[in-house]
Amino acid sequence: MNKSGVINLPEWTKAGNKEERSKETWGARLKAWSMNLPAVQFLAVKKWTLLLSLMGLLLGRAMILDELTPFAAAFFAVIVMLRKDSMLPVAASLIVGSLFTPFPGAIMIFAQLAMFLLIYKGLESFQKIDLSYAPLMVFVSSFMVGLFQVVIGPSLDWYPLLMATLDALLGFVLTLVFLQALPLLTFKQKSRSLRSEEILCLIILLASVMTGLVGWTVGGLSLEHILSRYLIMLFALAGGAPLGAAVGVVTGLILSLADISAIYQMSLLAFSGMLAGMMQSGRKGAVSIGMLLGSSILSVYFLGPGDVLISTWETSLAMLLFLLTPKSMISAIAKYVPGTPDHSRSQNEYARRVRDITAERVTQFSQVFQQLSSSFGQIPRAGDAGKSDREMQDFMNTVTEGACAGCIRRNQCWDNKFYQTYRYMTDMMSTVEECPDITAAQLPPEWSRICGRTGEVLEAMKGQYELYQHDMRWKKQIYDSRQFVAEQLSGVSQVMDDLAKEIKREGQAMYRQENQIRQALEKLGLSIHSIEILSLDPGRVEIEVVHAYTRGFDECRKMIAPLLSDILEENIAVVSETAVHPREGLSMVTFGSAKAYEVSTGAAGAAKGGVMLSGDSFSSVELGNGTFAVSVSDGMGNGERARMESSAALSMLEKLLQSGMDEKLAVKSVNSILLLRSPDEFYATVDMALIDQYSAQTTFMKIASAPSFVRRGSEVIPVTSSNLPIGIIKDIDVDLISMQLRPGDVLIMMTDGIYDAPGYAVNKEIWMKRLIQELEQDDPQAMADELLEKVIRYQGHEIHDDMTIVVSRIDHYHPEWSSLHMPGIGRMERPRTVS
Repeated sequence: MNKSGVINLPEWTKAGNKEERSKETWGARLKAWSMNLPAVQFLAVKKWTLLLSLMGLLLGRAMILDELTPFAAAFFAVIVMLRKDSMLPVAASLIVGSLFTPFPGAIMIFAQLAMFLLIYKGLESFQKIDLSYAPLMVFVSSFMVGLFQVVIGPSLDWYPLLMATLDALLGFVLTLVFLQALPLLTFKQKSRSLRSEEILCLIILLASVMTGLVGWTVGGLSLEHILSRYLIMLFALAGGAPLGAAVGVVTGLILSLADISAIYQMSLLAFSGMLAGMMQSGRKGAVSIGMLLGSSILSVYFLGPGDVLISTWETSLAMLLFLLTPKSMISAIAKYVPGTPDHSRSQNEYARRVRDITAERVTQFSQVFQQLSSSFGQIPRAGDAGKSDREMQDFMNTVTEGACAGCIRRNQCWDNKFYQTYRYMTDMMSTVEECPDITAAQLPPEWSRICGRTGEVLEAMKGQYELYQHDMRWKKQIYDSRQFVAEQLSGVSQVMDDLAKEIKREGQAMYRQENQIRQALEKLGLSIHSIEILSLDPGRVEIEVVHAYTRGFDECRKMIAPLLSDILEENIAVVSETAVHPREGLSMVTFGSAKAYEVSTGAAGAAKGGVMLSGDSFSSVELGNGTFAVSVSDGMGNGERARMESSAALSMLEKLLQSGMDEKLAVKSVNSILLLRSPDEFYATVDMALIDQYSAQTTFMKIASAPSFVRRGSEVIPVTSSNLPIGIIKDIDVDLISMQLRPGDVLIMMTDGIYDAPGYAVNKEIWMKRLIQELEQDDPQAMADELLEKVIRYQGHEIHDDMTIVVSRIDHYHPEWSSLHMPGIGRMERPRTVS
C-alpha cells in the first residue's frame, strides 16, 4: 500500500492489452511471479549445494567396522576438484555429521579435511594441481592423520597402524569411485548410455550415503532399510532384473560393512532386487510386489517373528515412497541404462536433434554457395557492360599520346576540330580491327588531308591494337573462369540442398514393423540380436539386422532375404555384411531393394595401326541410387594424350554425376575444366547412357559422338544428336535423349572409328543397322567382339582410326532364391513417405 492508501498489485494483475492477456494463462502468470520470489530464486540457484551438503552430512556420519571413516575425505576431495563453489557448505556439513561419530571421529575428520586443503593449496601455488592427483592426496592426508593418532596414542601397536593404512586405502578407492559418480548427479549429461563402471560407481555413492543413516530409526523402523529397498525398486524398474540384483548386492555389502550384525541384508536385497526386476514389465505395482515377496521370503529365513513384521513394515514404507515417485524420475534413470526403451527413445531424440542441426547447417552452406554463385555470375556481365566506353577511351588516349604528342597541330586538331579528329581516329581504329595488316598506302586519300601524320598514327594504333587484343584475351579467360566458378558453386549448392532435403526427411519409428520381422525370423529358428529399419520406401528399402550367424549356412541370402521379399512384396537382397563381434558370432547385415533390371556389358576395341594404346576410353559403373552408367569417349587424335583427354572427361563426368549434380551442369563443368586446364586445343566426344535399374528408363547424353543403336528383336533403333565435342567452345549444347528400354534390349555404343569405317560412299546408318541385325551372338562380350571383327574385315584388315565398341544388355533381375512365405505372417504395412 502506498502513501495515498492504494494497494500496489503485481504488474500482471493490471489491465493491459486484451490480446496479450488472452494468450497467457493465469497459471503461467502465477508461476512467473513465484519464480521472482527471493526464496524460490535461492533454491533454484543453490539446489545442488543443498543436495551436496545433505550428502556430506550423512557421509560425515558414515563409518565402516565401527572405527573407519574413509567417506568424508574422499567426498570433500571430489567437491574441491569438481564443485569448488560448494566447498565451504559441504565441509561444514561433513564436520557436523562427524559429531555423531564416537570420539575422536570429529577431530580426525576435521584434521583430514584440513590436511587435504593444505596439500591442495600447496600444489595450486606451484600450478601442479590436477584431477588425477586427488586420490593420492586423500591417501596422504588420511594416512598422515592416522599415523599421528597412532604415534600419540597410549601404545604403538601394529593393529592401529593397520587400521590407519586401511582407512587411507579405502579413501583412495572411494575418491576414484566418487570422481566417476558425482558428475552423473551434479552435471547435465548428454543423451548417452552409461558404462558399467559408471553405474557401479553411482550405486556405491548412493549406498555410501545411506550408510550415514545406520542406527537412525523412526517408530522402530530402520531408515537405511527403507531407503535401500526404495533405491533397489527404482533401479529394478529402470533396468530390469540384472540391474536390480546388482544394486541389491552392492548396497547390501556396504550396509553390512557399516553394521556387521546386518550381514544378511546383502542376500536379502540381492534376491529382492532380482525378483523386483523380473516383474519390470508390470510397471510399479508388479515391481513392488516382487520386492515384498523377496524381502518377506528371506526375512522368514533369517529373522525371528518380530523382526519379520518390522522388515515387512520397512518394505511397505519403501513401496509407498516408490509408488509416489513421479514417472519422470524413473524415466530419467532409465534413459541412461543401455537396453531400455527410454534409453533407445533418448538416443533417437538425440539423433533427431543432431540430424535437424546438420540439415540446417547444410541448408545454410547451400545458401552461401548459391549467393557466391550469383555474385560470380554478375561480375562478367558488369565487365561486359562497361567495356565499350571505358576501354575505348583508354585506347584513344594511349594512341593520341603516342602519335600526337610531338605534333605542332595537336591543339588545332583536338580543340578546333575535335569531332572531325575523333571520327577520323574511330574510323582508323575500325579499319585496323577489320584488317590488322593494313599499310599507310592503303588508307583513303582524304585521311592524309585531315592529318599530316597518318602513317605514324596508323603504326601507333596497330601496336596498341595488339596490346588491346592481348588484354581482351586475358580478360575473356578471366570472365570464363569466373563463369565456370559460378556454375560450379551453383552445382555444389544444388547437391547440398538435395542432401539437406534428404537429411530432413522425418525418421519414423517403425517398432511394429521391426517386431513383425523379428517374429518371422524367430519362427525360422534364427537368433536375432537387433533389427533397425532405415527406410521402407518402395525401391529404396534399407534394413539392418544383427544376428548370430552360422558359418557355411548363409542364412541371410537363403532365408532372411527371401522372407523379407515375401513380407514387403518386393525383391530384397543382401547389400553388405559386417562382423560386429566376431568372438560372439554377431554379424550386421544390410538388406536393400534388389534391382528390377540388371545390365551386363561387354567391350572390344583396337588402336589405330594396330598399336597398343588407343585414344578411346570406355566405362561401365554404378553411380548409386540404382543408376548404371555406360559411356564411351573419343579423344582428339591418337595415342597417350588422346587417351588422357577421353579418360579424364569420363572420370570427371562420372564423379560429378555420383555427387548428385544435374546432368547438363555436370557436362558444362567438364567442358569448362577441359578448356581451362590446357591452352592447347584438345577435345573429346562423350557418349553416355544412364540406365535406371528399377524402371529401365534410360537417358542418353551425346556430345559430338557417333550414333548409338538399340537392337530390339529384329528392329534396330538409332539414337543420334549433333553438337560439338567438349573442350572446344565455352557455351556447349547438351542433348539429353530419353528412351524406355525393355528386357532383352541390346544397347550398342561406338566411336567414329567404327561408324565411319565404310567411308563416304555408303549410307553409314543403314550399313551399321545391317551389321547389327546380322549378329549371331547373344552375349554382350561376344557381340562386341563379332562386330569389331566384321568392321576390321570390311576394311581389309587395316585399322585407320581408333575403334571402340561397348555392348550392354538389359534383362530382368532374377534373385538367386525365390521368396519364402511363412504361415501367419502377413504383408507389411509401409508408412507414408514424408517429403
